[in-house]
Amino acid sequence: MIDEAGTGFALPRGATGFLPDGDGPLPVSDPRPFRTALYAAARAVGGRVGEIEDQEYPRTFHTASVVDRAGESVVLYHAHLPWIAFAEERRNWYAREFLPPPPWASAFASAGLTVLTRERLDTPLSAVDTSTLSKSEWRHIRDYGITTVGGVLFNAWD
Repeated sequence: MIDEAGTGFALPRGATGFLPDGDGPLPVSDPRPFRTALYAAARAVGGRVGEIEDQEYPRTFHTASVVDRAGESVVLYHAHLPWIAFAEERRNWYAREFLPPPPWASAFASAGLTVLTRERLDTPLSAVDTSTLSKSEWRHIRDYGITTVGGVLFNAWD
């Protein structure tokens, strides 16, 4: 899990899911650890893996779910950073609709992925290091009214 004190948290290159022209390719998150952890999490709760949706433009994340007796838990995996979040429902973008990581989120951490807490995702952009974001990324952030870390990470710019 990422440090909740806010010390030193920065949005790295690729966080928004796009780069200015000529700035090189975006990093790509390997889907294999995500899928492996997803199945491990489902086994841990005696459930099953639900639908898996691979990231498609303009969305910046993959979506999957773990289904157990309690219902369906939506898991988000950033397409460019090895970061995991949890949400109540499937959407094309998120602002503050994140859930705390469930106990079985440790399967993702064990796979080397970073599990983001709801507190981190709800952190205002003014409270984190955004120095790597370009002017064009900031223009999109302002145009879409994004104010939180989670809104930047799990979005569908068009």
